[in-house]
Amino acid sequence: MKLRCIIVDDEPLAVDLLKTYVLQTPYLDLQGTFNSAVEALSTITEAKIDVAFLDINMPQINGLEFSKTLPPNIKIIFTTAYDQYAIEGFKVNALDYLLKPINYSDFLQAAKRALDWFKLADTAKTESIFIKSGYRIEKLEYNDIQYIENQKDYVKFFIESAKDPVSSLMSMQSLEEKLPKSNFMRIHRSFIVNLDKVKTIERNCIVFGKVYIPVSETYKDEFNKFLNNKTL
Repeated sequence: MKLRCIIVDDEPLAVDLLKTYVLQTPYLDLQGTFNSAVEALSTITEAKIDVAFLDINMPQINGLEFSKTLPPNIKIIFTTAYDQYAIEGFKVNALDYLLKPINYSDFLQAAKRALDWFKLADTAKTESIFIKSGYRIEKLEYNDIQYIENQKDYVKFFIESAKDPVSSLMSMQSLEEKLPKSNFMRIHRSFIVNLDKVKTIERNCIVFGKVYIPVSETYKDEFNKFLNNKTL
């Protein structure tokens, strides 16, 4: 499992140190570094961030106030030189609190706590999903879904045990947020695949029988990381 993270701190030296720590931690995937909370807003909106290493004393809006605006699925690890903020930090449900100067041992402990939290959350997720299909509600087992295709306002679920796909009126983005990322990955604007069902890859396409699904440039790096971890 990889955790997508950001660093928000107005001190360049602190950013550089945390960046070094993140890059040498295998299960952390750095999505960006920012000198203010305002600068981080667009990345948090566009990317699927799991963890934010967030300084407290910053211009415009401090880390404590900024953390209250973040979605609950983003776990906060505060980084600050002032220990008097510790209680306030935990009041806003921070996962951990690192006091500067931060050594790698303490950083790793906090990062591991985040990893354990997401692993537990992933395990706790159900193994199926209910979707509306016409006038019916269908229960689909995650393990039975091969891939999902976006078609305008609809998505189609291609099921291993069924001849015909199941269609549902929903957005690809809302579906992507609900599916467990340990199993499902978006590899194209129009496709999400079940990674457990990927058996053959040919010329940058995932092959399901006679269907060839392209891996687009946007998602190529993330998919290649998955492949590299699985390839001998």
